[in-house]
Amino acid sequence: MLLAVANHAILIAVSVGFMLPILFMFATALMTDQQALSQRLVPSPVQWSNFRTVFSQIDLVRYTWNTVLYAGLSTLGVIVSCIPVAYAFSRIDWRGRNVVFLLVLSTLMLPTQVTTISLYVIFAQHMDWTGIQWVGTLKPLIVPSFFGDAFSIFLLRQFFMTIPQELADAIRVDGGGDLEIMRRVIIPLSKPALAAVGLFNFIYAWNNFYDVLVWVGENPQAQTLSLALSQFKTLHHVEWNLTMAASVIFMLPVILIFFLAQRVFIEGVSLTGIKG
Repeated sequence: MLLAVANHAILIAVSVGFMLPILFMFATALMTDQQALSQRLVPSPVQWSNFRTVFSQIDLVRYTWNTVLYAGLSTLGVIVSCIPVAYAFSRIDWRGRNVVFLLVLSTLMLPTQVTTISLYVIFAQHMDWTGIQWVGTLKPLIVPSFFGDAFSIFLLRQFFMTIPQELADAIRVDGGGDLEIMRRVIIPLSKPALAAVGLFNFIYAWNNFYDVLVWVGENPQAQTLSLALSQFKTLHHVEWNLTMAASVIFMLPVILIFFLAQRVFIEGVSLTGIKG
């Protein structure tokens, strides 16, 4: 009994530690400029007009649409491309499978900055034959996601290996192949893992700043919320109430999505580590 109380007390203390910066940000977002620079912790009076000011000074609708487009399509691309790859690594026996899987995992050790120059040269110089403008748009951020992601492949592979082989054998007895097994067995039973992979990639794309800065640059038509927030902070670096209000607007969609998908997300993360 005492051990359970101690464990809960520690968890509550850790939770409060994580919540305090968020509560401070919400409180500062509702303060006036003078209050934000003072030692006050509670806004008085509450300044709801800060959010209206943020909406009036930046094209929030366009930036939100660009962010949703980038995060949504890149998440879709990762899920669609990683499912068959993870299936091949987990359910099909072929020579050199483990070696190739280790090579795929080794790409996780490469920082994004290492491959940025080569990718930029490819999209800027060697993709002219497509007749499509790449640099300055969201395309270089979305298209590579349809060629797989090592971390997502690893998570899905771990989950696919927990699915009983007997279910796949039943499909083969009926004359079905690997595509039929994926459609009727693997994908329906892997919804928690797919939700975890989707949420991981969506949050990464939503918060991605470096890649957006490299590819979109100063093009205002393709900027996302992360880049717009950085520019807004540069313009209002001493107006902390407006900066915090913009940060609240930026993070609210991700918080809502996480709480809506919390159950399947936690289930997917916990189950992907059952069998290696």
